[in-house]
Amino acid sequence: MPKLKTNKAAKKRYSYTATGKVKRTKCNKRHLLANKTSRAKSRGKVQDGYADKTCEAGIKKMLPYGN
Repeated sequence: MPKLKTNKAAKKRYSYTATGKVKRTKCNKRHLLANKTSRAKSRGKVQDGYADKTCEAGIKKMLPYGN
């Protein structure tokens, strides 16, 4: 059986935790921060969230070796 290719876009966006959950980076923390409220900025302060359970199977297909 041939090796599976990792989706490079998914590799940059997602990673796995030790228990196998899919970890992702929260949005709205990259640019235009001067225009955002302090509340909106603090909501994104915790950089890592978990991917939705409905999307998890698709993400795991894109990352077959757990990058």
